[in-house]
Amino acid sequence: MSLTSNIRNFSIIAHIDHGKSTLADRMLEITGTIEKRRMREQFLDQMDLERERGITIKMQPVRMEYHTENSASINILNLIDTPGHIDFSYEVSRAIKAVEGAVLLVDATQGVQAQTIAVLDLAREAGLTIIPAINKIDLSLARVKETKEEITELLGEGHGPILEISGKTGEGVKELLDEIVRRVPAPKPEFPETNGFRGLVFDFEYSAHRGVVVFFRVLDGEIKEGDDISFSALGEKFTVLEVGVFMPEKKIATKLSAGEIGYAVTGIKRPIQAAVGDTLIRTHVKLPAVSGYQFPRPVVWASLYPEEQDDFVLLRQALERLRLSDSSLSFEEESSGALGRGFRVGFFGMLHMEIVSERLKREFNLSLVVTTPTIGYEVTKNGKAEIIYNPVFFPDDKSAELLREPWIEVRVITPPEHLGNLMTLFHEHEAIVKTMEIFGESRNEIMLEMPLRELMRNFFDDIKSATSGYASISYKMLDLRVADVVRMDILVGGEPIAALARIVPRNRIPIEAERVVDRLKKLLPRQMFDFKIQAQAVGRIIASHSISGMKKQLGDFGKNGGDITRKMKLWAKQKKGKEKMKATGRVNIPEDVFLKMMRRDD
Repeated sequence: MSLTSNIRNFSIIAHIDHGKSTLADRMLEITGTIEKRRMREQFLDQMDLERERGITIKMQPVRMEYHTENSASINILNLIDTPGHIDFSYEVSRAIKAVEGAVLLVDATQGVQAQTIAVLDLAREAGLTIIPAINKIDLSLARVKETKEEITELLGEGHGPILEISGKTGEGVKELLDEIVRRVPAPKPEFPETNGFRGLVFDFEYSAHRGVVVFFRVLDGEIKEGDDISFSALGEKFTVLEVGVFMPEKKIATKLSAGEIGYAVTGIKRPIQAAVGDTLIRTHVKLPAVSGYQFPRPVVWASLYPEEQDDFVLLRQALERLRLSDSSLSFEEESSGALGRGFRVGFFGMLHMEIVSERLKREFNLSLVVTTPTIGYEVTKNGKAEIIYNPVFFPDDKSAELLREPWIEVRVITPPEHLGNLMTLFHEHEAIVKTMEIFGESRNEIMLEMPLRELMRNFFDDIKSATSGYASISYKMLDLRVADVVRMDILVGGEPIAALARIVPRNRIPIEAERVVDRLKKLLPRQMFDFKIQAQAVGRIIASHSISGMKKQLGDFGKNGGDITRKMKLWAKQKKGKEKMKATGRVNIPEDVFLKMMRRDD
């Protein structure tokens, strides 16, 4: 019997909130990986943010030992728990490369969702064995029969039995583990007869004492302490200081062999740009890297500036360390006359941007100014095309020869009674309906094409509101198409605020100008002097609002015989002081104002 025959590597893939983390909890309990006294909900979600929001943000591996009833041998089950939100799909795609099977988990109360189809497509492309399972069958609203029909329609014939489970009660979970052992193929090394080594990287973490720790799946050969290893794409070399497995805490091992999933301590303490999907290889026996490796391509950009410029170096270090555990994050240095030095950061979506901003604040104690998120536009001037991400550098109206913007293909799955509301919403967001088909017995699948910028304009929230939360969405990038957009500057006290500049469609200039000025009026604290909030576009002021300064309380002179002339002198002095402050002072904009401006209006 080969060393890999008892190993099963798999992931749980599902739409967000379909119960992946709860199912993982039951698996840990049944296999005895975690003692009952140590067990807590969402055990594999280690970050406070994950537990607060009830979503998985970072993939998490765990090794479980499991005995089936009809076998005396121990099966090693390596689970990589992956995120479900579309903003973290890059890490899901790389984790899928590290396993042979996937549990396709579908909520019995919600049925197949748009993101279910998106992650299933990734698993199919990777050639994984798919084991379908319906979760939450214990709930009174469970639609088990209808959900089975939807899964059958989605997978086609020959998908095997559809298991019925409850991650909450544990019903059917043991049968699911048995099915994983039975159906997921054991790992097969591609180069079993060589002295080489290959490992597929799927995550990192940084330790102040031990440096970069790399998480990987051994594809061929073995790795142990003292081996000389290098990153294939990056070219960085290191000597292994320690190897081990996840139980789910790190546990030191003497070596890791083909098919196993574990970690290696590199000892590298300086910043490196290694990414998820890179291949580890032995330095003196080089095997080919895993095909399909590429750096992620962000779809949303925003600038991050430290509130105190003394924290610029700290912000750089924080971003470098965060990028190790979030390979879809990219950044480059930039500077602004108003905000100083900062970084232009690329994200996979709006939730990704919010999570990164919050992690920088919590994990590194940074106070940040976050600019309005935007996308990359292709601007052609003097026959030369370049991609511009920062609204500050966007050309003035009509000075560019051609503007193009990215478009996306969107899949929406919804009950038919909400189609009327959705059609109105699609029109408002410039979406083009390409196809509409019946999905299952009680839902419709709609395929759209729309500008990426419209996705950022609360499209997800609007869809949920229009369908009372019953619709689901996924999307993928298309091509670049001609855009009719302009830059809108926001002036506070007559001074342009670079962090609030934005690119808007020409037909929405008045609406966006009024919305931004109105929102800023509610958020900005009053100052000691009067000032204006203005939105400027196409060479003129589109919207404006005046904020009156705070007034000093002079007391009630009339009641106690106070001299009114004294009061008038104080008023005159206050007026003179305010005029001086207005001429020389600057409006103080707190950090939280920038963060609130990028969220939906309260």
